[in-house]
Amino acid sequence: MRATTVRVLPLLAALALGAPGCGGAPGGGEGGGTTATLTPAATAPEPGSTVTPDPGEVPTSGTPAPAPRTSGASAPARLLIAGRYQPLWPFSGPDEVAAWQRAYQKNGHQPWHLDPAATAIGFSRDYLGFTEIDQAVKTVVDGEHARVHVGLRAEEGPKPMVAAVVHLMRYGSGEHAPWEVVGTDDTTLSLTEPAYGASVTSPLTVGGRITGVDESIRIQVLHPGSDQPLGERCCVSAGGRKSPWSGKLSFTPRDGRTLTVVASTGGHVAEVERFAVTGVTLPL
Repeated sequence: MRATTVRVLPLLAALALGAPGCGGAPGGGEGGGTTATLTPAATAPEPGSTVTPDPGEVPTSGTPAPAPRTSGASAPARLLIAGRYQPLWPFSGPDEVAAWQRAYQKNGHQPWHLDPAATAIGFSRDYLGFTEIDQAVKTVVDGEHARVHVGLRAEEGPKPMVAAVVHLMRYGSGEHAPWEVVGTDDTTLSLTEPAYGASVTSPLTVGGRITGVDESIRIQVLHPGSDQPLGERCCVSAGGRKSPWSGKLSFTPRDGRTLTVVASTGGHVAEVERFAVTGVTLPL
């Protein structure tokens, strides 16, 4: 239920604005300030608003963590980015990357793969299904890494709300190495269990910490190429300041790619106001 009150709006605004910085082509939406403007899916999205990284703006924690833990039974090392990062979306491995690079060099196929803002919005809106999230509020590029603050424009506020900080990396090599989502940075909603890169089985315990009021956390397990979540639980009640939350769900295993575990909450001014993801694998 969407219950908008005077008391809850200031807290939501503070959480959104205070968040620290970490195929079908994605569409776009309108924004303000440093918000990126993206064109419809039929055309190449315009580049996002990119700023020079400031050490004070880029988070030092999140998903993936600085030293992510991986299981010995995890995905083959050749699929990982820089030997440690899970490829969540849009590519599943270097073979798919190479195929796209050949198509792009031949006829300019899907140029949005070279835009981290467009890729982050595509991940949030098209893959995760959070259709209201269509704003790239800020993009910070630091070498092979990019962090895109994605969000939405709520009717009750003058500025876009930041729902998550999506972490991307260049995947592959060469001048046209595309951007790949590898996780999100922890802000006021964290997802710390299961560990990033862990090998998991069903049922799965998912948890983290949250700051908020009257939150209902939806948990999902997603697999690229599947029309529906492999597993879903709604919802885990939570609230407070950096309060722990946890829930267990069952899912139907699907081989072939890294699984994305998603935690999301909302219902105050939008269906989804914050989300966090992590990447896990299945036992070989």
